[in-house]
Amino acid sequence: MRRILLVLIATVAVLGVGAAAAVADPPPPPGTPTATSFDGVPSVGPLFASSTSVTHGCTASVVASPTRDLIITAAHCLSGTGAGRVFAPGYDNGATPYGVWTVTAAYVDPAWIASQDPTADYAILRVAKHGRTAVQDVTGGALVGLAPRKGQRITDIAYNAGVDDQPIRCTVPTYRTAGYPAFNCHGYVGGSSGSPWLTTVPGTRLSVVHGVIGGLHQGGCFEYTSYSSPFEPSIYRVLGRAVIGASSDVLPPAGSDGC
Repeated sequence: MRRILLVLIATVAVLGVGAAAAVADPPPPPGTPTATSFDGVPSVGPLFASSTSVTHGCTASVVASPTRDLIITAAHCLSGTGAGRVFAPGYDNGATPYGVWTVTAAYVDPAWIASQDPTADYAILRVAKHGRTAVQDVTGGALVGLAPRKGQRITDIAYNAGVDDQPIRCTVPTYRTAGYPAFNCHGYVGGSSGSPWLTTVPGTRLSVVHGVIGGLHQGGCFEYTSYSSPFEPSIYRVLGRAVIGASSDVLPPAGSDGC
């Protein structure tokens, strides 16, 4: 999970005199921008354990598919079947303008099942329809693309953990660290995992998701650097299984982020 340094600092403060001082993060690269809050977009929202009245955890987004009922997040955000989680696209200060959608199934890469391979830290989730209406009918959805090119600018929209809040966004160029796509922007902490790395197809309104916060160290050890698993052609096999309604997966716990 994304490390929240404030939690560590608060813990030290509670312990009082004699507690070891918190170890500071290394300084960010010069010129690192800071994400800003905004009203949100229809296709991105937080994931709740069961109800929007409790604190949300990770972020998810709608992906374009023939079934129109699929969303994407980070695999490390889930364990078990994922069923019963609640997705609230466009969530804004507690409001759910595009409805609330319940997760019914999860699909991940076999490498995540086998060893929680950080290069496969993504999950496609199915959400239940409202009658004949699917979530994509209401919100639209992003095409699933491959990992961004080095230097390609993406916009990441994320909900940090909380309730009755707004998302943040940052538009920045990407780079690679040990094969993992990465970007630098302040403000991405716990809850931002699973948030989409989006671009727009020039001359159209089509959006493409090239990654989700996750992968190396389950998204990063410092709030100013975020990672994604490298989206490779294998992601289309996972998407295809979800589209045809193949047997869904039972996800193992993610384990330590190694930070």
